[in-house]
Amino acid sequence: MALSPLATRILAGLALGIPVLLAVWWGSPAFDLMIAAAVAILAWEWFGICGAGRPPVEGLLIGAVVVVAVVVATVFGIRPALLALALGVAAVLLVTGREPWLSAGTLYIGLPCVALIWLRGADYGRDMVFWLMGVVWATDIGAYAAGRLIGGPRLAPRISPNKTWAGLAGGMALAAVTSAAFALAGPAGARHVVSAVVLGALLAVIAQAGDLAESWVKRRFGVKDASALIPGHGGLLDRVDALLVVILVVACIAAFDEGAFSRWL
Repeated sequence: MALSPLATRILAGLALGIPVLLAVWWGSPAFDLMIAAAVAILAWEWFGICGAGRPPVEGLLIGAVVVVAVVVATVFGIRPALLALALGVAAVLLVTGREPWLSAGTLYIGLPCVALIWLRGADYGRDMVFWLMGVVWATDIGAYAAGRLIGGPRLAPRISPNKTWAGLAGGMALAAVTSAAFALAGPAGARHVVSAVVLGALLAVIAQAGDLAESWVKRRFGVKDASALIPGHGGLLDRVDALLVVILVVACIAAFDEGAFSRWL
């Protein structure tokens, strides 16, 4: 008997999510290898979206640049990795004749993944990455459930016709609850729960914006899914588009305030 689309989506999500959570728990080298494999797939999918008719070597170059940046981040740290990524983007610009979408994709994929390596390497990195992923996944689940149960006006019908304002509210609510649960389970207890709730809801909005941005790019190039890699979900990029943007926001907060998360996670 064939599985329903929802059942396929749930089973594929579990099959993908459990190994990811285990890699986050174990840390290096399992986590680093997972990120390296992920960026190679993401680069291939981005080239598939934006690189129609262009030489395959350009897609290989994007993949090489982001993988090298992740390796440098793992071995040498965040600053050399950012330098390697900048040089790689310059190489992509040179090879592709300043084609903007491929170089932009190199940054779009490379920056968050390098930042994620840096975040996981912090003293409280494991808890922070668990929280970050939990908030993004809660946003996705809350938005899907509220959108299906409530429906109503569309959030951005020209970009993603299935997203609704009710879905956004549901995603924000579940993300806020998830973030609050992490705060309550942390060493500070309820002292920072309000901040955690506000941050969770804000990141849900950012996550939805990241999802819409990737949908806009796919519509720009006439592509439905980044690939058919994950049954019921599309490509890996379709699953992590929100996460990529949220990672950057969290990394910026952590860079400006080292104790922003360690005080309550």
